[in-house]
Amino acid sequence: MVMACRVINKRRHVGLQQLSSFAETGRTFLGPVKASKFIIDEECHESVLISSTVRLLQSLDLTSASGQLLNEAIQAQNDTYRTGTSTLLFLVGAWSSAVEECLHLGVPISIIVAVMSEGLNLCGEEVVALQVPIHNIFGQVDNRKTLSGLETASVCLCPFLQFPSGTALIREEHDLKDVASQSLPIYNLPERPVKSPKFFKPQAMIDANKITSQTLKNSLCTDVCCRKSILTYSRHFNRTANNQSMSKPHEFVAQHGLVSPRTYRCDDLEELAVGLNHGDHSSMELVEAAVRLQYQNACIQQGSYTGPFVFDISRLFTCCLPGLPETFSCVCPGYITVVPISSAAVIKELQSQPVRVVLIEGDLTESYRHLGFNKSTNIKIVLDSTELQEESSEEFWTSCVLQVLAQFDVNLVLVQGNVSERLTEKCMDSKRLVVGLVNGSVMQAFAEATGAVQVAYITQVNENCVGSGVVVTLWRSPLGVVDRNRMAILLKTEGINLITAVLTSPVTAQMQTKEDRFWSCAYRLYYALKEEKVFLGGGAVELLCLSHLQILAEQCLTKGNDACSGWLHNSSSWMASSLPVYRPTVLKCLASGWHKYLSALICNTAGYSSAFEANTFIQHHLQNATDSGSPSSYILNEYSKLNSGIFNSVISDKLEQVPRVYDVVTPKIEAWRRALDLVLLVLQTDSEIITGLGHTQINSQESQGFLFL
Repeated sequence: MVMACRVINKRRHVGLQQLSSFAETGRTFLGPVKASKFIIDEECHESVLISSTVRLLQSLDLTSASGQLLNEAIQAQNDTYRTGTSTLLFLVGAWSSAVEECLHLGVPISIIVAVMSEGLNLCGEEVVALQVPIHNIFGQVDNRKTLSGLETASVCLCPFLQFPSGTALIREEHDLKDVASQSLPIYNLPERPVKSPKFFKPQAMIDANKITSQTLKNSLCTDVCCRKSILTYSRHFNRTANNQSMSKPHEFVAQHGLVSPRTYRCDDLEELAVGLNHGDHSSMELVEAAVRLQYQNACIQQGSYTGPFVFDISRLFTCCLPGLPETFSCVCPGYITVVPISSAAVIKELQSQPVRVVLIEGDLTESYRHLGFNKSTNIKIVLDSTELQEESSEEFWTSCVLQVLAQFDVNLVLVQGNVSERLTEKCMDSKRLVVGLVNGSVMQAFAEATGAVQVAYITQVNENCVGSGVVVTLWRSPLGVVDRNRMAILLKTEGINLITAVLTSPVTAQMQTKEDRFWSCAYRLYYALKEEKVFLGGGAVELLCLSHLQILAEQCLTKGNDACSGWLHNSSSWMASSLPVYRPTVLKCLASGWHKYLSALICNTAGYSSAFEANTFIQHHLQNATDSGSPSSYILNEYSKLNSGIFNSVISDKLEQVPRVYDVVTPKIEAWRRALDLVLLVLQTDSEIITGLGHTQINSQESQGFLFL
């Protein structure tokens, strides 16, 4: 039997192989149906359940150079957008394999870098046609609707395999015991199921047979399809403006006599939130409730709110309470935090009336000095007073702090840093509460609402620095105290712009994952509202990229040099002459990354049991998109047929209730760019450092092993 083999050289391009290996570990995190992983600490033997790329990389051995670069790229994406890391990790692996394939086929590295970079830029231009504008999303928000509860539908990430759930969760107003009267509602997630949702009315899709040409001109989606690209250059080379090698969508429509693509818009917060939940319904329910609370708060403060509302995610916080059922998760205005159970007596004493508050920016300890004023450790202060010498410096400092608090009648101290344990005990004895490790945004919010001024040291406190009107209450869950050692409290005051999402789970190991998913949903909705646009999701954007790159590759093969005119405008004659030979190969390899992405996405939705079935499904739609003449128009029109079941042959019940899926624009595009930049960086580093500048191809005579296929 003859076996196909591929030459592998262990000395060359090890970085690309390492990237592929790292990326394979996160394959199951792609899509809405995530297969979680247990991470066990070798030292303390504690286990954590993770389903995010960031948590996974924290547990892997990334001591290699490529591992460090991968970790930096993932961290940069997460720190900036808090979403898109799974896409970034997967594409890093897929494109690393694609680059290795190009090297095996003998493509020069300079051609790989240039063509792949420009190919991704062209994909970025093409997917503009799938952007959905967001207009006046808060114009129809009704406070009565918010207070009475909202119905939602479940949704799957892939639109071709969407299926509604038999039950859905609703939010309703929830009154907490021992909480001061509130002007804003508190939302939670009850256990009981509800009827099939009817809130989602069919989207306002414009029928091409009934709209006039003037309406099409005013439509944003049609406009972006027809206008010239705004990306006229990349980091590597320029492209002439009169390049005729790539057909435009409107040219396809004119040539093939197709019906103009349908247009989409989103003008409802409920629809947007469901489209962005990506399978995590409960987390997005809480995020949407938080957004509505912020909007209501803005309306209350300004009477009739006329200005544009901006979702301020910096004023949204989480409080994790393990041990409670997930149905007790809720959001409410104010700041909820956890304090020791020993503070119960103080809280009962303070909750009867508003208290005065002091805000400390740094640590509240005797040894704390802010940056630039750290006290030398080898200097001792000798005092003449024998009475003071007998008393330790910390005891003396503690007594001074208590005197200041008593002088200005302060019963609540919020500290951004650490707090002295001794001081905390003394304050509890005098019926005062000290809360440490408070977020800076929380401090700022309390400063704005109470009139307090943040100070670095307690000795700087004066009457003008003290705030007033803070209400301290005990946050009671339906089961009582959270656990034996700690309890949750609610701090709020009139007009404070703070919202806390209480996240509960009966399994402690799931809390980290639940919090990560909540923030992913929050930032997806945040960037959608900030940019006022989203992508049609569920793999539609990736399918368009795949189709577009294949069309470009076919054009290069059929038209030869003419298809490459305008590429590498200022390049050398050698590269210009080599481009027609290698460009189709590189474009196909780049497209293979999108193909692997879609295949994994479809398999993870549990719609198809094997990669073969998923690939057959993808090829079917690719062929239809190519035959239609305009892949973007094909995808736009197919989205309007979701309710007809054309892509839902496996699942047939309740298809009319399946809403759209959306993706955020900038985080997704940046995830693509970071992934390709990392792969090309490792490629060039391997070539210049490991193999040398003169060796850019694999030499079979120096190979050290074989990989049998």
